[in-house]
Amino acid sequence: MISFYVYEKIPLHKRIWYKVRNVFRKNSMQTNYQFRKASLTEIPQIWEILQQAIQRRKEEGSNQWQDGYPNPEVIQKDIENGVGFVLTENETIIGYTAVLINDEPEYERIVGKWLTNEDFVVYHRVAIAQNYLGKGQAKKMLTYIENYAFENKIYSVKADTNFDNKPMLALFEKLGYTYCGEVYFRGSARRAYEKY
Repeated sequence: MISFYVYEKIPLHKRIWYKVRNVFRKNSMQTNYQFRKASLTEIPQIWEILQQAIQRRKEEGSNQWQDGYPNPEVIQKDIENGVGFVLTENETIIGYTAVLINDEPEYERIVGKWLTNEDFVVYHRVAIAQNYLGKGQAKKMLTYIENYAFENKIYSVKADTNFDNKPMLALFEKLGYTYCGEVYFRGSARRAYEKY
């Protein structure tokens, strides 16, 4: 716990992060959820969750994730690089994402402008298991990611998604992200967001 004097010297946005983190930690201790790094042995479960998400995007008429990406090799690389994370409930994997620090070259070519040029956490490949949709698990995962950023003394979180990914766009709005412009991946535009 930091002293009141030190706390008052912290910029306002960082104080807000501090409060959010403490509330989140308290709530997390009352649940059976965990957000942790994935292991290579968990690739089959993770790939099943991603396949479900790929199929949902297809059924929604989107071209997102319909070009062979992501795939098991991408997941393996994530995990080997220490950036693959899973959300678990009672030790059952219910979600997956890749979380990186200062590591997205395409973000340097944004058509628009980021809120900050500071260190940032970025996440990709967010997917929740079919049976856990509509229960706030994606929001929970993104809150864990924000907490991860704070623990690394980083106050900027960036992400992007397809123009027609309505659930993710709504989640960005609900969690206070700001639309910053467009970034391009594999020839397709993505809406880029930052929370600071």
